[in-house]
Amino acid sequence: MKRVLILGANGQVAREAIDLFLKETDAQLTLYLRNSSRLQITDANRERVIEGDVNDLAKLKEAMVGQDVVYVNLGGSDIVRKTQNIILAMDELQVKRAIFINILGIYGEVPGEFGKWNRQMVGSGIETWRKAADLIEESNLDYSILRCTWFTNKNEIDYELTEKGEPLTGTEISRKSIASLVVRLAESEDFGIRKSLGVSKPYSSGDKPTFY
Repeated sequence: MKRVLILGANGQVAREAIDLFLKETDAQLTLYLRNSSRLQITDANRERVIEGDVNDLAKLKEAMVGQDVVYVNLGGSDIVRKTQNIILAMDELQVKRAIFINILGIYGEVPGEFGKWNRQMVGSGIETWRKAADLIEESNLDYSILRCTWFTNKNEIDYELTEKGEPLTGTEISRKSIASLVVRLAESEDFGIRKSLGVSKPYSSGDKPTFY
């Protein structure tokens, strides 16, 4: 039985992951978010909610005590600071396994017209997310970084993975697919350790996502 701390538990991908954790595993979940009223518990025996901000280091460390896996579902212009806090808390509490959601394009791995479109859409945020990824890769954590393409709400689990250094050409990925991958990573003892993985739907290449 894994004990999983979900940071940013109200996010749409996180909510999908919570549902899959409860349906497909016996994991115990700690749900960490800034406004606890946004979440409704469905299994009080397996879920507990902690209201807090990741930038509150003391509260974050309190939530991290006894955890096996930390799943980071966060964003914002302060993602570098948040990442620093998470790494610091994990180091102090000797929690090793972490799964971080990131964005595509941080290594210049998206080629062609789609790469140009993605850079225009994301702008300087790419550099910020790259800094966050660099911090993770320089840490001693057993991390997995998920560089996800553009999200959809399709009710499907269909993804392919690329390694760091390989081109990432798929333009979209369902939130449910990302959630399924998060659960797979959390439950595995060795899959995806110290990897930065591109995540996209097979055969979704193009100049931009079809929904734009």
